[in-house]
Amino acid sequence: MEEPVQPVQPGQPGQPGQPVRPRAQTLAAQGLVNRIMRVLLGTPLICLGIGRRLVTVYVVGRKSGRRYTVPVAYTRVDDGLLIGTPFGWGRNLRTGEPVSIRFKGRRRPADVRVISDEPGVVEAYATMARDNHNFANFNKIALDAQGNPDPADLHAAWAAGARAFVLTPR
Repeated sequence: MEEPVQPVQPGQPGQPGQPVRPRAQTLAAQGLVNRIMRVLLGTPLICLGIGRRLVTVYVVGRKSGRRYTVPVAYTRVDDGLLIGTPFGWGRNLRTGEPVSIRFKGRRRPADVRVISDEPGVVEAYATMARDNHNFANFNKIALDAQGNPDPADLHAAWAAGARAFVLTPR
């Protein structure tokens, strides 16, 4: 019989004295890669090729005022773009507060809906992992032979602070 998984609140230590760190990996030169991707996503015609899976999100820190320009993978859902991140810049996105995005070469406003509850994040991350295996790999979510994500990895992503967002371009 399987042991039940104990719920862990996102952003709370997994064990006493140990902070929860994002499970998603960052490349050694992540800043450089992001700068290159931002330029390419803003270049006419080129953005149409690489922009099939990427959108640039422009975020302003609520407390610091710092500006973040983040290329991030998306999955189409209904009339929106589903994105996810365990990183701090995502905490600046709020439901009902529009954000600026660059989508298919055009900068435009988008409405935001934040998904932070465990069932919602697990479902959103499962959708993104099935649709984009690079997203699954980046977020350390194993896929079975049929391309279905490992439920324990999805839960671990949420427990480490992952959030999902639906961006609806205007």
